[in-house]
Amino acid sequence: MSEPLFLVESLPSGDTLTLTGPEGHHAATVQRLRAGERLLLADGQGGIASAVVTAVGRGTLDLTVTSREYVAAADPRLVVVQGIAKGDRGELAVQAMTEVGVDEIVPWAAARSVTQWRGERGARSRDKWVATAREAAKQARRAWLPVVAGAPDESTNTVARRIGAAGAGLVLHEEAETPLSTVPLPATGDIVLVVGPEGGIAPTELAALEAAGGVPVRLGTQVLRTSTAGVAALAVLSARLGRW
Repeated sequence: MSEPLFLVESLPSGDTLTLTGPEGHHAATVQRLRAGERLLLADGQGGIASAVVTAVGRGTLDLTVTSREYVAAADPRLVVVQGIAKGDRGELAVQAMTEVGVDEIVPWAAARSVTQWRGERGARSRDKWVATAREAAKQARRAWLPVVAGAPDESTNTVARRIGAAGAGLVLHEEAETPLSTVPLPATGDIVLVVGPEGGIAPTELAALEAAGGVPVRLGTQVLRTSTAGVAALAVLSARLGRW
């Protein structure tokens, strides 16, 4: 099994570190790491350090850093605009997309989203996505934490502007004729992928996204759930971009 990864605000400048707080508690108390075991530290911004446990305290670990590296940010970036879904489907999508390598997730207040994020509820819901992405990034041993955008969600007009500024805008749609596996991809910039909510993308929304430069694409003959469509599309794009 690969070494577990723990997130820190910044990598230590010296050769030693005491891991405290929630990460220290999880490492010492939940995972029960012991002296001599190895782990990874990441700052979520590309920095990764390998370390060995030298002592275990109550909810803390003393570490010696053995190596450091920096992982460059991905280019092109994979940005998924995810229609807000009901229940835990949105969080399931965020978890899986983070594990397969999404760089940014944008909660979208689509017309057919059953659940709408408003006020404090919206802020709490977005915070759940942020926490889900953080934990999934640790599980996947990612050097970069994906950004969860939105304040707390974004409108169709804002999504259209994102597409207009991107290297490519792709809109998953069951009636599209162009397969995702064949659409041209840029060498740099953002690839913005739009995933609709359970009820799909409304015709007026599709028209607005196309007017901004979005290209409707399909994955296949199957109609996937909103919680799985983005994951499947990211897998296709990751293979085409040479990430996988």
